[in-house]
Amino acid sequence: MDKNQFAPTPPMGWNSWDCYAAAVTEEQLLGNARYMADNLKPYGWTYIVCDIQWSEPNAGTTDREYIPFARLTLDEYSRQIPAPNRFPSSANGAGFKPVADKIHAMGLKFGVHIMRGIPRQAVHARMPIFGTGRTADEIANPSSICKWNSDMYGIDAARPDAQAYYDSIFALYADWGVDYIKVDDICNTNMYPHAPYSAEKEVEMIAAAIARCGRPMVLSLSPGPAVIDKAWHLEKYANMWRITDDFWDRWDLLKNMFDRCEVWQRHVSPGCWPDCDMLPLGHIGMGFHNGRKTAFTRDEQLTMMTLWCIFRSPLMMGGELRDNDDWTLSLLTHEEVLRLIGHSSGARQLERSESHAIWQSRDDDGSTYIALFNLGDAPIEVGISSKEYGLDKAFIRNVWERRELGPVLERVAAALAPHGAALYRIHD
Repeated sequence: MDKNQFAPTPPMGWNSWDCYAAAVTEEQLLGNARYMADNLKPYGWTYIVCDIQWSEPNAGTTDREYIPFARLTLDEYSRQIPAPNRFPSSANGAGFKPVADKIHAMGLKFGVHIMRGIPRQAVHARMPIFGTGRTADEIANPSSICKWNSDMYGIDAARPDAQAYYDSIFALYADWGVDYIKVDDICNTNMYPHAPYSAEKEVEMIAAAIARCGRPMVLSLSPGPAVIDKAWHLEKYANMWRITDDFWDRWDLLKNMFDRCEVWQRHVSPGCWPDCDMLPLGHIGMGFHNGRKTAFTRDEQLTMMTLWCIFRSPLMMGGELRDNDDWTLSLLTHEEVLRLIGHSSGARQLERSESHAIWQSRDDDGSTYIALFNLGDAPIEVGISSKEYGLDKAFIRNVWERRELGPVLERVAAALAPHGAALYRIHD
């Protein structure tokens, strides 16, 4: 199977982290899936992704983001399985298959989050590895641990049957019907604190296991920031990779994303998508005990959606979909803006300063997109010479407003509110 065919365009979906943190339940997954099927699927939204700690019965029951050395629910072969108190349909060895079956029946796809490595719990108990005569302690590397989560040890790729463990978990996921895997703790591990991309061998084992499992699965690597000098490795083995640490609803993080996108703009290609992280829109933070509406202003939300779409980042909605207001729903169902995700290419940053940024890309039909951004705290006009960029013999459309503006004049320009954006389509 050609892994680049698993995600020929940037995946679009919903991830449980921004709203439910480590505590998401079966009801919440399926409820958001139903909303997506009813309201978003016609616009390209496809994936429902269950994020971290789904095998932990007590996740979310304390004030901690993660419970140190939490007990996980495992099968007899050292593999995590869903905690039945949170995912009742997983009882009696069913795993995530009943959830995946229901999501597939809605015409959607299902994804799960995993940490790289093998559960420490299995290592300490010397639990067996499926299909081998080995036990978990014989393939683990106890020096390779995550800085912020105590669940796993890394796997030593040089140990006999190390690959067999990854093969076994992905065979299980294939049986469940998993379509998308988000693998965490890829960069900056404790074992290699000065190596910003230190899990290459485990990424290669994971990619090999996906290739062997018999089911197409999108491979998303997290957390970032990924490093540009390893772009060749990421493009070879993964479909998506985070170019940032966790992204939240803060203007400084959004402004910084323009620099990150500029660094990665030449590495966007079919099946290979640098990932700007989730969209913290709507109702978020419930799993962090401080549920709130996004702190982004409406202008900042337009800026985020415009940048993610022209850059062609994967789009993973982070808010509780069932609580969407009309504004949030309008952002997620604007077919002309979302068209960039599936039908544009060649995005590049034309200008960047402390005050503004300008991006350009091309549509499959030959038209040109120009995105204008005000990065400052006061209203300004942002624009470019239409003749300089060969845009002077065409017509212009305001994409967000769905409005034709007539022939292009000397400049493609807009008066923008602080932190605001405009998106234009230049066409014959």
